[in-house]
Amino acid sequence: MKNQILHNPRCSKSRAALELLNQREVDVAVVDYQQNPPGKDELREILRLLDKKPLEVIRVNDGLFSELGLAEDNGYSDEQWLDVLAAHPGLLERPIVIYNGKAAIGRPIENVMAIL
Repeated sequence: MKNQILHNPRCSKSRAALELLNQREVDVAVVDYQQNPPGKDELREILRLLDKKPLEVIRVNDGLFSELGLAEDNGYSDEQWLDVLAAHPGLLERPIVIYNGKAAIGRPIENVMAIL
């Protein structure tokens, strides 16, 4: 998977992670994941790199989560949660930095620093 940051320009944590990458002159593609959402196969690969299950990267406290009638204990399979993420990329934790075969969620920013 290419070096990239799944970025939301309206998110302060995402902007901070991008600034860190720029300061350290780390060459990554900047992907606005709401404009160019990852597909299910890409999400699977990101989850593998993060060593996380789909529900672990979903913003369960986001208003959209409850608007959609979702609940952490609804019994969804990992595949069903992947469907939710693919259909609603705004629920994806952010930012996600992928660098040299490793990935980190940039909350806190130290997570990103650990993979550089």
